[in-house]
Amino acid sequence: MIARVHEDGVQLAGMRVLVVEDEYYIADDLRRGLSGAGANIIGPVGSVAQAKAAIEEGEFDCAVLDLNLHGENAAALADQLKVMGIPFAIATGYGSGAVPSRHEDVPRLEKPFDPSQVVELISRWERSGVG
Repeated sequence: MIARVHEDGVQLAGMRVLVVEDEYYIADDLRRGLSGAGANIIGPVGSVAQAKAAIEEGEFDCAVLDLNLHGENAAALADQLKVMGIPFAIATGYGSGAVPSRHEDVPRLEKPFDPSQVVELISRWERSGVG
């Protein structure tokens, strides 16, 4: 997929983005923001089990991953994405201390964040050929 830049902003031409987020309003904002930029959204999914199933299907280009899904730790999902070589960002409301040190190199989105930040991040991944 190729990210296109239009005069009205960054567009994600058909990028398939897995959204793993259990907070409804954040998930919905992400879904609307990314869809509005041209991305195809997988999910949002809000549990470790749903996210694991979506990751195993593997029909996405990148992901936004909340590490705390209804009290369940989703760090193993981050491990799996990293092994698969799929670019992802960690969404967290708990600060950097909540992110395992093995994922300190992963882009972090501190809640609350603007979905346009995610659009720009994914666009940068595409322009640099990450993933």
